Amino acid sequence: MSSHSTWSTPAFDALRVEPGFRLADVDTRSTPGYDGDKEQGKADLEAGVEPLADLQERLFAESVAGTATGSVLLVLQAMDTAGKGGIVKHVVGAVDPQGVELASFKKPTAEELSHDFLWRIRKRLPDAGRLGVFDRSHYEDVLIGRVRQLAPAEEIERRYGAIVAFEAEAAELGIRVVKVMLHISKDEQRERLADRLDRPDKHWKYNPSDVDERALWDEYMDAYQVALERTSTPIAPWHVVPADRKWYARLAVQQLLLDALTDIDPQWPAADYDIATEKQRLAES
Repeated sequence: MSSHSTWSTPAFDALRVEPGFRLADVDTRSTPGYDGDKEQGKADLEAGVEPLADLQERLFAESVAGTATGSVLLVLQAMDTAGKGGIVKHVVGAVDPQGVELASFKKPTAEELSHDFLWRIRKRLPDAGRLGVFDRSHYEDVLIGRVRQLAPAEEIERRYGAIVAFEAEAAELGIRVVKVMLHISKDEQRERLADRLDRPDKHWKYNPSDVDERALWDEYMDAYQVALERTSTPIAPWHVVPADRKWYARLAVQQLLLDALTDIDPQWPAADYDIATEKQRLAES
């Protein structure tokens, strides 16, 4: 499972949402399962880059060779500023981008709204041999959709079951669904938003609507609680990652990806040509 001894409990187990889970009980500055400090965490993150990149390259090689049967889908959900972009940059960004399929789901278009909410999601599921990343996902439809009442209550209710069925179908296709909620505190979000306003190089990241959403913080936490309860399954469990400490959140997600890829156990494809013959032909060319 987890690759570093500093983990007393594998991230997969320490962070998994189990029956009876309460989001309100999570300390957003805690480091579940991990015994190291920030310095050790950064060292462990760096140490995890090579094994993660190796496993992902093997998976991608299988896709090129046509032998891949599995893939990984990382689903990232969080309140704004919780660090989704940092995960994509510092964790996913350490692997071969050729084998990564990144999708960021924004406000649905008119065409997308004319279909079921999963229509646009299904089209972006990763092909065999790929690492897919959803920066926001189908869960927007039971989070902001619930809080902002963007659909009737009965439709929101239907969607929980539809999501569970959809993820079970994905698993049948060989997709390992790694669902992560990056959980930050309201105070930490205020500090991160203030930092964006203080720095010209971060003004582009600031959205005035983020302050409007802060007014609905409690409603969002309630919506997350329901979504976590209703859609964390043995085949596609949720993992809640305390995210006030960016170094820990990145390390935890790296470990979850390492676990998923190790479980798939991708192998270098065997040559479909005679190696000795090709060496001779190359020498003579």
